[in-house]
Amino acid sequence: MSQQTNSIKTYSATEIQTWLMDNLSEQLGIEPDEIDIKEPLDSYGLDSAQAMLVMSKAQKVLGFEFSPILLWHYPTIEALAERLAEESANSETEVFEI
Repeated sequence: MSQQTNSIKTYSATEIQTWLMDNLSEQLGIEPDEIDIKEPLDSYGLDSAQAMLVMSKAQKVLGFEFSPILLWHYPTIEALAERLAEESANSETEVFEI
């Protein structure tokens, strides 16, 4: 298997927020503009299975592993995106485009 040149990409909190909003709206069956990044995610009826699916996708997209428990420590899109942006900046692994 040949590999192409790896490039490390970091994502801004804004880029991660947009990705999270799009994925959460898909999971919840609502429009992205109906989601307030400052509202706790559980206020939208996000269940644990849906949350784990979104976090799993985020790990693949961002290119590094992180604990799904982050969702409980950072319960809003705004807070979670900020934390994931910090992790992305510190990550040394290949990151795939959002």
